[in-house]
Amino acid sequence: MKEQRDFYQLEKNIVALKESIDDLQSSDKTGKKEKIAELRKKIEKEWEKISPNLTPLNIVQIARHPKRPYTLDYIEYLIKDFMEVHGDRRGGDDPALVTGFGFYRGNTVGLMGHQKGRTTKERIGRNFGQPNPEGYRKALRVMKLAEKFGFPVVTFIDTPGAYPGIRAEEQGQAEAIAYNLREISKLKIPVVNVVIGEGGSGGALAVGVGDAILMLENSFYSVISPEGCAAILWKDQEAVTKAAENLKISAKDLLELGIIDKIIAEPPGGAHIDPEQTFKNVDKDLNLTLKKLQHISPEERIKMRYQKFRKIGAFTEK
Repeated sequence: MKEQRDFYQLEKNIVALKESIDDLQSSDKTGKKEKIAELRKKIEKEWEKISPNLTPLNIVQIARHPKRPYTLDYIEYLIKDFMEVHGDRRGGDDPALVTGFGFYRGNTVGLMGHQKGRTTKERIGRNFGQPNPEGYRKALRVMKLAEKFGFPVVTFIDTPGAYPGIRAEEQGQAEAIAYNLREISKLKIPVVNVVIGEGGSGGALAVGVGDAILMLENSFYSVISPEGCAAILWKDQEAVTKAAENLKISAKDLLELGIIDKIIAEPPGGAHIDPEQTFKNVDKDLNLTLKKLQHISPEERIKMRYQKFRKIGAFTEK
């Protein structure tokens, strides 16, 4: 087992270099372009020393990094004329799950994604990215509307999980998630899921059924959080490291297991060190994926989607 070190300690030198880059970008100093390039090379060298020794729990810490880009950041960079849709038409709205429509590379797409918030006030208002049932019903409403007009759907996944509060249970949290799983699996339009941070349990899966699952290099996707797993299986929070390793939650593990379809590269240091480069990487892979899916007939698409999820978890013993 690798020695467990906190990622925030590991990235100290990289953060200092990033702050120097930010200072240069906002200054009028001559030759700043060359100096920024030099600093970026130093970040690359620092990352080359850190990345081979990252543990699964370090990946979880990167995925949860408070400066990591969130759904609205991706929408701002990738989408033109985004129009947000509110409400599930049953009496509620959920700020933890952003939904709407916009133009991606000139074509209309349906969009949705978890939003955590930056400040304390925003995080409370967004419920820390943990949706209530009305969030999932709102998301399905947008997906059905997209299907009606033949628009593809893109979902951005970044949540600790569905909100486990009493009110959420009273309003049918489990039913809302289960209903989404069934209905999304039958959509005739292309659906692409992008895991940008945390992919936590049913809270992620409720908008995570699609024809292709793309995953950022330092994000994670899991049936349960490492903390939850440690509490249930070992009844000990000290077992979080062991839980993270056994869950196989990293993008690399999930690609090998056939659960995801593509790993999207992140810049040295992680998405929060160079958000713009991260947006460009997501743009490239998302565009290629949508182009491939648009040539598949609706009937074949539904069949392939069904087969994709049926084979997850299948294994053979030697």
